[in-house]
Amino acid sequence: MKIRPNLNLHLQPKPFKIPKESNPYYVITGGPGVGKTSILNELNQKGFTVLPEIVRELIKEQQATDGEALPWKNKRLYRDIMFDRCVESFESAMNDHKKEGPVFFDRGFLDALCYANLKGIPIKNNMKIMAETWRYNTSVFILPPWKEIYHTDEQRNQDWNEAVFTYNKMIQTYRNYQYDLVEVPKVSVKERADFILDYLRNH
Repeated sequence: MKIRPNLNLHLQPKPFKIPKESNPYYVITGGPGVGKTSILNELNQKGFTVLPEIVRELIKEQQATDGEALPWKNKRLYRDIMFDRCVESFESAMNDHKKEGPVFFDRGFLDALCYANLKGIPIKNNMKIMAETWRYNTSVFILPPWKEIYHTDEQRNQDWNEAVFTYNKMIQTYRNYQYDLVEVPKVSVKERADFILDYLRNH
């Protein structure tokens, strides 16, 4: 996997300039337990628009109502709702943040397709068409597995090997849809957020 060289974070920051033709919708993704939420919270505190993760909220909701749309119950229903809600999040960004940028997403609808591939669930044609025609920014920030910070909880029950396998499938899925993966280094939360912002300033 091509890893972007570390950027010089000591340079004078450049202002954000989002050209009219540029796509300001950036996905931050990776396997489970890699620190996405911490980075997104940091970006939000810096004043950037962040769209929260769909997956954990969906699982919490289904657990609270004894629902079926869970990865250990009805996997197909879980995939369908996850995809639909990610699309709704994308639509919301296009309607509410047209002139803002950048906008950061905690995962995207391609993550739902990755889940389907992991579980051997056939992907519907309308999902494939949407993934091909509705586009996030070509640069997708991906976080590598990091054993030192990985832990399970009530919503995340994959073991370490599953987490690594998910990460590799994520790479494959995003590459299949012609996205350029930018790996975020294993450093402090602030440094990771700065890495992402500096990448945007310089590209």
